[in-house]
Formats: sequence, structure tokens, C-alpha cells
Amino acid sequence: MLQPEWIVLFLLLGSFVGFMAGLLGIGGGGILVPILTSIFLLNGIAIDHVVHLALGTSMACMVITTFSSFRSHNAKGAVVWLAVKGMVLGIILGTFSATFLASYLSSLFLGIFFALFMAFVSSQMFLNKKPKPSRELSGTPGLFAAGFGIGSISALVSIGGGSLTVPYLTWQNIEIKKAIGTSAAIGLPISVAGTVGYLINGWHYSSPNDYIFGYVYLPAVLLISITSFITAPYGAQLAHKLPVSILKKIFAVLLITLSIKMLISIT
Repeated sequence: MLQPEWIVLFLLLGSFVGFMAGLLGIGGGGILVPILTSIFLLNGIAIDHVVHLALGTSMACMVITTFSSFRSHNAKGAVVWLAVKGMVLGIILGTFSATFLASYLSSLFLGIFFALFMAFVSSQMFLNKKPKPSRELSGTPGLFAAGFGIGSISALVSIGGGSLTVPYLTWQNIEIKKAIGTSAAIGLPISVAGTVGYLINGWHYSSPNDYIFGYVYLPAVLLISITSFITAPYGAQLAHKLPVSILKKIFAVLLITLSIKMLISIT
């Protein structure tokens, strides 16, 4: 799989994912999972494991980018640590346990679940729907439960949790900038726990000669992470100059199109 054209493709994919993450404040899973699924199918990965490998690889790609995003938001004082402390244990347990569930599910089921979730995310992005603040930040049990749910879903669709965490924190009466910053902080344990989970649960599928460890394809992780880390700040800079609301609608259409393409590929 390490042919020159695939190396270039992974570098370009990382550049695009990083740029869009910075521009629109979204994670890369919605883009990475369907594209990686197509790439892996073209390279002869068995259909029974192709979505699992795409999910694990995508999750591993997020470790560096979520760490960078978290540091940036924390430096600006945009992280509500009370929420992070209340949610982090649930996040880790939910994310890690969901990788065990994913290993028992078929690629078709995971693909359908991914497509349905992306349809939900796309509709929210297209309509620009935001929940109204209606309550104060709940206590530890409520935050733990929310973290567990967000972590579980994030692991099954390989996202950093922002599409779930930001609306939840906004509903909890946390202003939007701090909700985004707190979501970035929560994205780091999601990506780490998810990566470890997919490594462990897919270890029987490892093929060191092909650089596959668990459900993680190492060259894709390294190449995508490098370029996404470089391009994310440029996207963030342009976010203040471009009509982001229009771009979000276009991106929403792209997400659902990629999801449908993935479904077609695995059926």
C-alpha cells in the first residue's frame, strides 16, 4: 500500500482535513472514514474489516490534532475544567468500551450507523440549528452519563465528539466559545482511548509487514497527522474572512455524499 501515489494521497487528505477542521471547527472523521474505506478496499482489505480499519486509523489521526486544538483553546482560557473533570471518566470508559462493541459488529452495520449519524450531523450543520441554553451545568453523575454517551458514539463513528459535546454544553448554559474549547479538551481523551481500544480489539488483525497494528494503519496516521497539523491554523485564520455559514452548508452536503458513497462501497 506504500506506493508513491498513496503517500501523496494521504498527505493531501491530511491537508484537506486539517484545513476544514480549522475553518469549520469540525473533526476529520466524517471525511476520513469514508475516504479511508475506499482506499483500503482498493488495496485489497477484506470487506469484513475495512470499516473497522478506517475507524481505528481515523481515530489515531485525531490524537495530534486534538492535542494541538486543546492547547490552543486552553491558552485562551476557553476550557471549562469543571465540565471536563465531570465528563472525562465517562468519556474514557464510553469510548474504550465502544471499541469492544465495534469489533463484534459487521462493517455493514458500522457503515449504516456512520451514515445515519453523519446525516444527523449534516442536517444540523445545514440548518445551523443550535440548542437554547435552558439549564445550569449538571452535577457529576449527569456529566459522567453525558460523557459516557458522547464517548460511545464518538468511538463508533470515529469523531472527536464536537458535534455532540458543543450542543450539550450550550444546552448547559455554557457560552459557545467556551463550549468549543471544552469540546476540544474532551476530544483528546476520546482520541487516545479510542486509538488504544481499536489497537487492542483489532490486534488479531495486525499485519506488521503491511504496517497494520490492530485496526490502525500506521503510515496513514503519520502522513495525515503531519499535514493536518500544518494546515489547521490556516483554516482557523480564514474562518474570520470567509462566509462560514455558507461553507458549512456545502460541507454538510459533502459529508452526506461521502457517507452514501461508503455505504455503496461496502454493500
